[in-house]
Amino acid sequence: MFVLTFPTKEKGLPRKVSSRQQSEPQKITLKRRLLVWIFNIFLLSVVAVGGYVAYIYMTMPSLDSILYETRDATIIFLDRDGNELRSANRIMGTPVSTETLPPHVWQAIIAIEDKRFFQHGPIDMRGITRAVFSNLASGRVAAGGSTITQQTAKNIFLSRKKKISRKVQELILSHWLENRFSKNQILDLYMNRVSLVGGLRGIDAASRAMFGVPAAQMTIGQSAQIAAMLKAPTTYSPLRNPDKNIKRARAVLTEMVRQGYITITQARFAAQNMTSAIAVSDTNMYRYWTDFVMDELKSRIGVFDTDMYVYTTLDTRLQDKIAHILPAKASANQAAAIAMNPNGAIRAMSGGTDYQRSQFNRAISPRQPGSAFKPVVYLVALENGMTPDTYVNDSRFAIGDYNPKNYNERYYGDITLATAFAKSVNSVPLKLTETYGIDTVLDMAGRLGVGTKLRREYSTVLGASEMSLLDLTNIYAVIWNNGQSVHPYSITKITDISGRTIYEHNPSDPLTILQPHTVESMTKLLADVIAPGGTGGRARASGVLGGKTGTSNENRDAWFIGATDNMVIGIWMGNDDFTPMDSKITGGTIPAEIFREIVQ
Repeated sequence: MFVLTFPTKEKGLPRKVSSRQQSEPQKITLKRRLLVWIFNIFLLSVVAVGGYVAYIYMTMPSLDSILYETRDATIIFLDRDGNELRSANRIMGTPVSTETLPPHVWQAIIAIEDKRFFQHGPIDMRGITRAVFSNLASGRVAAGGSTITQQTAKNIFLSRKKKISRKVQELILSHWLENRFSKNQILDLYMNRVSLVGGLRGIDAASRAMFGVPAAQMTIGQSAQIAAMLKAPTTYSPLRNPDKNIKRARAVLTEMVRQGYITITQARFAAQNMTSAIAVSDTNMYRYWTDFVMDELKSRIGVFDTDMYVYTTLDTRLQDKIAHILPAKASANQAAAIAMNPNGAIRAMSGGTDYQRSQFNRAISPRQPGSAFKPVVYLVALENGMTPDTYVNDSRFAIGDYNPKNYNERYYGDITLATAFAKSVNSVPLKLTETYGIDTVLDMAGRLGVGTKLRREYSTVLGASEMSLLDLTNIYAVIWNNGQSVHPYSITKITDISGRTIYEHNPSDPLTILQPHTVESMTKLLADVIAPGGTGGRARASGVLGGKTGTSNENRDAWFIGATDNMVIGIWMGNDDFTPMDSKITGGTIPAEIFREIVQ
């Protein structure tokens, strides 16, 4: 054995040290070292945890940004009577609060999600303890202990990824929320930001999507159904799993009774009247319109970052009618329609037969107007002293290499200006243009609002220069507006959510474009078109003042523009690829019939 020796005072001789005596100092030293190591590890752990928490805190976005939602501004479109048509960019509903909602709406949430919400702090230790024992008893994670404050922090500020850092952020935010806001304000934040269905956020958005009513109008039963979704929106969705939703909603009602929010009678009535939700479809009927309005909105106010109400000129009854007629009449072809008051207020717009199939708006797309452009030429003649009874000659006529023929190559010889217009002959407007000059015709088109879009060539006289249905309808609106200028518009007012006016339509005084005698003669010509023998006879109906047909080369486009005493309506038919339609389709056939069905 190896033995340590130390000098002693006795006789100066070395003394033996026992192994027990030897181990005691070593044990004391080891204990001290172990305690030092434990203390150092503990200290390092505290520093590490503290540093980690500090790092998480420092790398979080500004806590004040919790109050602001980074998203595109929501635009809510309204019709002429103030009824909502649809919304754009709406991922959240109208803001709600405990003060603006019926109590049963938020009480349903408290009852099932956090019954002690108003008693505990940011963390509910009693709830956590109860959840732990419940999970141990069931052998699985069957219950959670998150408070509404914690859920609010998670919903409005954190990602869905399950990471330790997110849980730390959640705890930090929960304490921050409780110190900064009242319980009611935290509940308001939760109700407005919680994700529930189809990417929508907030109970108001969910209520509108599933029940077709704002959150403020939800019944007790509907409130329970919304609250039932909070645990797992997809699993307990009234749309996808109505049976599961109703079963859990009844559990919500039971809790509401236990906590004294409602009576047993109210709960029974609500339970008996709960049904599966029916999704409120985002109808395509107004999509061409709202797309068009959105473009006008941007041109009026430029860039915007606030939610807005856009009050439009749309007449939903007329729009609905047009949207149902076009697909039925157009068959395999495409069609578009515009209806506007003579003062320029657009009351209906349909840019095609099916928005879901094609979002291209044909009402504002340029096409060849054919004979529908001819009134511009006749207005020049009437301004220069001709009358509907003035005789003109219809015969073959060419200007240089341009030698268009009449429809069916039929010529009438000497006829009145009214007859030439009603039968839509081609030679007469060309002869009138030669007499008064192409520049005079283009100048008239400019006064009517479309001159800059036309080519300076004789084929323009017969409708070879493209223009949109909106532009063409506007030309006729000037005539039926007693010759006063018309500027089409779709927006009457724009306000923010609080009701503050951002923009309001303020029309300028109209300019006189056509003199009264010119207007009187032109309206007579248009009336003759729908009379027996005219090309627009199929448009004739009670209250119709007149109209004009138009057909481009090889029946690629067919038009009818007509009017009643308070509406100018334009119809177009054709194919998107510019291929010819059936040779029997002209402006005087299906387009004229569509017009008649609308006004009837």
